[in-house]
Amino acid sequence: MMKSVDFEINKNEFQRQFEAELDGEKLIVEFAEQERKIFLTKLNIPEKFVDTEIQDQFLIKILDSFVDTRFKVMPTSPEIAKFFRRNRLKYKDLLPTGISI
Repeated sequence: MMKSVDFEINKNEFQRQFEAELDGEKLIVEFAEQERKIFLTKLNIPEKFVDTEIQDQFLIKILDSFVDTRFKVMPTSPEIAKFFRRNRLKYKDLLPTGISI
């Protein structure tokens, strides 16, 4: 069972990134928007959070923010695509039609 850690995700439109701060460190996913698609282009998190539950929770919070929107998500970063594959059943509806990961 995943231990939940509480942190907020901010969408920084100016720098085109989702951000969260945890233990004084910044977790970032860079994005690009095009029509009604959002491309998650780069995951940038501190070394101590790589491949941890924190990384997964950060991505879950970002992806969950699109569940009830008309946006489709394109995970173009390798790490985010890997997460998508591990959680494909939960997030398959976020992928644009005809795209598989």
